[in-house]
Amino acid sequence: MSNNKNVESAKLSGKLQAIASATDDATQACLGDTIALLALLRQLEQLHREIRDGVFQASLPDNRQELYSLLKDIESEGGWPYIERMRLQAFLVNNYNDPMEFRSQTNSTFLLEGSGPKEA
Repeated sequence: MSNNKNVESAKLSGKLQAIASATDDATQACLGDTIALLALLRQLEQLHREIRDGVFQASLPDNRQELYSLLKDIESEGGWPYIERMRLQAFLVNNYNDPMEFRSQTNSTFLLEGSGPKEA
């Protein structure tokens, strides 16, 4: 039985490596194209959601021993998987020295064009 588990683990490891490699290839193909990289991030988030809300939830333990084993694995192997979204404020700080400068430029553009949010 242990050999069978090792074989299955090796197969999964190979599949996960193939996914990581394909993701890296897609990332490299998108370098310099912010819209394409955003599309890639959205696709990865969608895949995460589909797995989590579908087959993962369906496979959750239905007894204490299995639940304990799952929780022990989560704790020892790095916690709960989570895809963090960049906050708009962090985006602005990363791309502009002064987020208020960005806001000022954006509001000026909207006011000149006659659309979008206006200062009260």
